[in-house]
Parts: sequence; structure tokens; C-alpha cells
Amino acid sequence: MNPLRALTILAFICGLIMRAPSVDAQSVGSSPVLATPPAAAQGTNGHLDPDAATRAYIATLPPQAKAKSDAYTEGGYWLILWDFAITTGVLILLLATGVSARMRDAAERLTGIRVLQTSLYWVFFLSMVTLVTLPWDFYSGFVREHAYSLSNLTFAGWLIEEAKGFAVAVVAGVLIIAVPYGLVRRVPRHWWLVGSAVAIAIEFVIVVIAPVVLVPIFNSPKKLADARVVDPILRLARENGIAVTDVWEIDASKQSKRINANVSGALGTERITLNDNLLHRASVEEIEAVMGHEMGHYVLNHIYTGLMEIGILTVIGFAIVGSLFERLRTRREATWKVRSVIDIAGVPIFALLFTAYFFVITPLTNTLVRAQEYEADLFGLNTARQPDGFAQISLKLSESRKLDPGLWEERIFYDHPSGRTRIYTAMRWKAENLPATTPSASSASGSP
Repeated sequence: MNPLRALTILAFICGLIMRAPSVDAQSVGSSPVLATPPAAAQGTNGHLDPDAATRAYIATLPPQAKAKSDAYTEGGYWLILWDFAITTGVLILLLATGVSARMRDAAERLTGIRVLQTSLYWVFFLSMVTLVTLPWDFYSGFVREHAYSLSNLTFAGWLIEEAKGFAVAVVAGVLIIAVPYGLVRRVPRHWWLVGSAVAIAIEFVIVVIAPVVLVPIFNSPKKLADARVVDPILRLARENGIAVTDVWEIDASKQSKRINANVSGALGTERITLNDNLLHRASVEEIEAVMGHEMGHYVLNHIYTGLMEIGILTVIGFAIVGSLFERLRTRREATWKVRSVIDIAGVPIFALLFTAYFFVITPLTNTLVRAQEYEADLFGLNTARQPDGFAQISLKLSESRKLDPGLWEERIFYDHPSGRTRIYTAMRWKAENLPATTPSASSASGSP
């Protein structure tokens, strides 16, 4: 499994969507693509044309790199479909063969304590799903990533990451499954409301503990000491009322070549983090542009609005699942041998229905997230004032994300604005806020 795939299964069961970033570094790199912005992005005679500047930036991406990025992204669309089909197939198989019921029976034979029965079932269930889907996870998470030169993991390293993800999912799942089932048994008539409340609470707890508990399991956070990077970031943080005194780095390069950063946590666990890929491959101006964006998420309270949005979708999801669960169960009771909604053997039914629900509403969830990302883009431009740095980092991000998708392609599949949208936004901001005859400070920065 992908290190967080098991947690994603939990997310479907609980009606949640999980995302988690990484971070680390030592020195600031220089951009390998551009030494300065394209001429069209500098403007002439006091005028900068955002459209021309955007085209000029996009034109700097080598054709081979663009073709590779396009192929990776478009193949990813099929991956979404195949992942849904495989997950659905596995869950139906567990029910149709009676394996889920047999795992429940085994747990009941081993102990008479309900909480332990639920926990044992979860271990059986997760082990079975992990084993059956391992070949697919190996292809999608290892073979394909190496084929597109995005992974740095050896096969042994990949297995270690998978084992860590499995261990985290076992522990987290025992809590995430046992608590809702324990409460549902006490209020069976309103189980879907109880389930929704527990799911939202668990999501918030994960947000709080992720920086200090989950991230260190997969990476080694440490305080960044390079003043050239730390000082501008902390200055931006103080300007925006973010109460942090350190910047953290994470050794994400041991896993992949992707650049990343975030402002994470809540209730005192807030951290500004960036990964070593970003530090080694980006200029100071590009890093400032990225961190301005990430601070935007924090200042604009996207953690809480995101939780509210997913909370609403979770309640709707539980309501839909609540109306369909019993119909499916009674129709297939002879084969599936699931006794009622409080029977732990029904976990695959929940997972199946939530998987279908979130698959269908993928364009909606993508749109909600993309709207927040665009708001953070604008915030970052206003606070960091590095439009060329932001444009150049957008080019770097195109290594794993198609730079110039079609309109509906972006609306349906993208949970972030496309590279083209982001570059245009940066160039429009530059045209309206910086003198065209004086390139911004990021003109010395490297290309993303």
C-alpha cells in the first residue's frame, strides 16, 4: 500500500478525506530551468501583458518534459478509475465469499469483549485488503512512480514505507472503528448522526496530531538553521500573525522528488514546514512565494473551513449510506451473513458505499479544495510579492501535474489550480502591482 492508503480506507469508512504533506533541507538550490523571467514576463514601456507573459513562461518548459508530465497526469485519471474498481471489487469479494462474516466469527470466538472483537476484526480486514491489493499498490506506488522518475525509494525502502503505513492504519483503525461501533450500539436508531459526529471529531484530532505524531513516523523533522531561508519566512509569519518561532524541514527526498511545504497543525501544534526537495531545488524567492501561499491557508482559516466542508459532505454521506445500508444488507443477507448495522462484518458495506459516494462527488471535492488553493495563491502573491518566483515554482510543479489542461479537465480532475492558471494569476498580479520596467526581486530566481 501507499504509506497513507490504509488511512484512506479508514477515511472512506468514516466519511473523511485525508491528506498529509512532508518536509526537510540544508541548502538553498538554484533553479535549473530559468535564470531570469522570460522577456515577455518583464514587460516593456511600463506595460506587461499577462497573457503574453504566461505563454512565455509555458514556452520555457521543454517539449519532452511537457509530454512526460501530460502522460503522467492523464494516466493518473485512469488510475483513479482503476483504484475505485479494484477497491470496490475487493470489498464485494469479502462480502460475497463470506470472508467478512468469517472474520467476525473468528473475532467472536477469540474474545467475548465487544471492543476487542471490533479491534480484531479490523486487523483481519486490513490485513486481507492489504494483501489482495498489494500488487496494484506496487504498480501504482512504485513501478509507475519510478517510470516517471518521481520516486527515490528502493524496493526495500518502499516495503518499509508500506509496513509503516500498515502499522499506523492498524492502530488508528482500532480507534476509528471501535469508537463509532461502540456508540452506534448504544443509539442504533440515529447511528448515522453519531457516525458523522465521530468522523468529524477524528478528522480534527488528526489535523492536530499529524505534525507531531504522524509525520515523524515517515520522515525526520528538524529545525531549519539556514538564516537565508528562515529569516524571510519568519518575517512573513510575523506580518500575518502566525505565532511560530521556528521553521521545520523534512527529508522528503528519501521518498520522492516532489517539492512540498505547509503550515500545519492546530491548538498549539502549528508548524511551518518545507521539504528538502524545495530547499535544494528552489531559490529564496521561490521559497518565499510557496510559503506565502501556505501561510494563506492558515491565515484564511482553511483548516477549519475545510473541516466544515468535509463535515457537511460527511453528514450527507452518512445519511445516504444510512438509507442504502439496510437495503443492501437485507437483500444479500443469506450470502453476506451481516446481521445488522451494528454487526462489524458490515464494515465492507460501509466502505463500499462511502467509496462510491466519494468517487461520485470527486469533482465537487476537487472544486472545494481548488477554491481554497486559489485563495491561498492570491494571499501568497499579496504577502510575499514574488510573482516570478510563484510562476517559476508552478513550472517545477508541472513535473507531476499537467501544466495546461483543458477547462473541464481542470474543473473535474484538479484539486489545485493548474500551472497555467497559477502563472497567469501571478503575471496579472505583477502587471497590476509592480512596475513592468523593474523586474521583481524574484527575477534572479530559478525556474520551477
